[in-house]
Amino acid sequence: MGNFFETLRTASPAASVIISMAFMLSFGFLMTRLTKLLRLPNVTAYILAGILIGPWCLHLVPQSTIDNTDFLSDIALAFIAFSAGEFFKVDALKKNGRKVVVITVLEACLASVAVFIPTYFLLHLSLSFSIVLAALASATAPASTMMTIRQTGARGDFVDTLLPIVALDDVVGLIEYSIAISVASASAGGEAFRIGSIVKPLLLNLGVLILGGLFGVLLKTLLSKKHSTDNRLIMAVATLFSFCGICALFGVSPLLGCMSMGAVYVNLMDDDKIFKQLNYFSPPILLLFFVRSGMSFQLDALFGTSELIGAVPLVTVGVIYFITRIIGKYAGAWIGCALVHKSRLVRDWLGLALFPQAGVAIGLAAMGARTLGGETGSALETIILASSVLYELIGPGCAKLALYRSKSYSTKLEDIVPASELPETGKPKSEAELLIERIQKIQQTLPERAPSVSEEEAAFLEAAEEQESAVWPARRYPHLRRF
Repeated sequence: MGNFFETLRTASPAASVIISMAFMLSFGFLMTRLTKLLRLPNVTAYILAGILIGPWCLHLVPQSTIDNTDFLSDIALAFIAFSAGEFFKVDALKKNGRKVVVITVLEACLASVAVFIPTYFLLHLSLSFSIVLAALASATAPASTMMTIRQTGARGDFVDTLLPIVALDDVVGLIEYSIAISVASASAGGEAFRIGSIVKPLLLNLGVLILGGLFGVLLKTLLSKKHSTDNRLIMAVATLFSFCGICALFGVSPLLGCMSMGAVYVNLMDDDKIFKQLNYFSPPILLLFFVRSGMSFQLDALFGTSELIGAVPLVTVGVIYFITRIIGKYAGAWIGCALVHKSRLVRDWLGLALFPQAGVAIGLAAMGARTLGGETGSALETIILASSVLYELIGPGCAKLALYRSKSYSTKLEDIVPASELPETGKPKSEAELLIERIQKIQQTLPERAPSVSEEEAAFLEAAEEQESAVWPARRYPHLRRF
């Protein structure tokens, strides 16, 4: 297969890239059929698919395709960061309150500190590598946790605290990464202690943040309600692409800007439909990105050393990263809950539900690898990819254990639906009577039948239906066409 793509590239480079991407989409989808049997998230399937078909395993896709699809990381992260901006809605932040913000900042920052101290001070790895790796430790993958909550039907104070934290967690991670990559870029040339060399990239990121806000205002103007839904989607994607292109032109990360764009838009418009459309539109792009990330995984590098970051095997760095991040997440969540006086059940088990790591961390690692370059960038991406697979393997189990130990759900019917054993007559009810009473209570609390499609799919289908209704009369009656 690899020879086929190489031959095809010689004949037609464009055909090689297009067919390779089709192969990546197909293989990524097929891998989800296997991981679904093991109840693993799709991200794990995509990464494993990329590792299998990449240059370091079966070599089914050539290195040239990996090089020619480098832009996928920018596009994928633009969608992720823009979606993260939705959680900066002022009303939602007021509702979540100070407690959630305190817990989120502490668990994210302590995870970074827990990784930075051993990698820089004990293993003596380079500052640029250590600080970026530490920043990546703050990000969490909410998909595994939210999937487990849906499966168990968990509810209560623990769930009400956990959900906004996993939503805001990646926002803190994006901010940490933007600061860390600025410091790393400044220190890469031996200028670690020159204030100006550090302040300059930070000011650039601040400028990107402001520019993203202005693009949010522009997006609000473009997406006026007089436009059809499909045109709104087109203009939203065009705005995101334009912003990414401007950032790439000046060599600045678009993450904070895209997040700012989403935050400004959602507060100005109070409309989340465009976020749902983009979320439904983006899966093929994200699949390609994660498969490509898997193809960039260098298995041999994991068992080697890099003189640029320090004379320590990467597998040792990976193990330390894996363990210390868990310690930092748990400790940060515990301390944060104690400071805001959360109950013992929330305090003791919240950190256990914050272990998974995938999408944002992998995207940031890909961007960091490109910024740092060479062996340093390759080592960074290798460690994050390897640890993300492990985190996704243990994440759902840890989240389910946390939900169970926090008494957010139970497998006992008497705990789920209590029933009074002594009626007014004073005569104890039989087992059958208690069961009937519990069934009646369950029926009363059941929600209305959920729609057959998700909100994201409904928003996307609405755009398609509007487009079809606009095109159909022109097809039926050609004289009605407008030119």
